[in-house]
Amino acid sequence: MENYKLFSNWLNHILEQEIPKGIKAFNFNLYEGSGETYDIHLIGSDEFDEDDSDWACTDYFSSEEDIFSIKRSGDIQHWEQGLNYITMLVERYLKEGEFANILKSASAIGIGFVDGDIDILFRA
Repeated sequence: MENYKLFSNWLNHILEQEIPKGIKAFNFNLYEGSGETYDIHLIGSDEFDEDDSDWACTDYFSSEEDIFSIKRSGDIQHWEQGLNYITMLVERYLKEGEFANILKSASAIGIGFVDGDIDILFRA
């Protein structure tokens, strides 16, 4: 899975930088890109409330302009398929990624399109 290797390299590059203390949750914000892509942006929030998804709007830490893009293809054309596919990439990283422990040091890890619901993939 070539996308996993590229995704893992992108995430390693972000997580090997100095991450501020006090992050309560990470979220993988997803966007439908203009060039037939799904774009992924990582944020770390200093607040977390599972009943109020606004916690993911507080980017105490952010990958800024460093966005990872996955080209849409036949099997990941619709947003639901894109979400499922990217969720699989994140879950694999949480199992075997070089800096998965940094993500797992937070109370929760979520994923979701910026204008939609957040799925919680990990709880400490």
